[in-house]
Amino acid sequence: MTHAYRPLQFLGFLGCVAGLGFALYLEHFHGLEPCPMCIFQRVAMLATGLVFLLAGLHGPRRGGRGFYAFLALLTSSAGAFVAGRHVWLQSLPADQVPACGPTLDYLMDVMPFAEVLSTVLRGDGNCAVIDAAWLGISLPGWTLIAFIGLAVYAVAVPVLARQPFDRLD
Repeated sequence: MTHAYRPLQFLGFLGCVAGLGFALYLEHFHGLEPCPMCIFQRVAMLATGLVFLLAGLHGPRRGGRGFYAFLALLTSSAGAFVAGRHVWLQSLPADQVPACGPTLDYLMDVMPFAEVLSTVLRGDGNCAVIDAAWLGISLPGWTLIAFIGLAVYAVAVPVLARQPFDRLD
């Protein structure tokens, strides 16, 4: 007997839903407004979740499983990159933090998307503020850990789905 591929993919999807749900909970019930980098991390989490969902619904065989693993690895790596950049900005000394910039809505209205992306990834003072931390790790730090976990999980699912239960004990 082997692990079922589809339930493992749906589990990845539920992990992403939980991450997004927690972010929305913090925003709407604790008043933590997301900075532009936080919004990009949410987009990456959404994209990763959608890849897991599509893989679970499709239930492909060998080559297709590798393709979905690659897509989930790509989207979670993009999220890890943004979260890592966010953590780096938060670690800068106060005198090196970039000045606060306009909101993401404003940037999207006045700039082409490539320029918006470049501006957001440079970061600003809003992104350097640590609004909350748990166990000494900021929210972007936890998000970075989650994206790394999702990347590892995305690659592991096709392997786990091929292995018999008794080989994993």
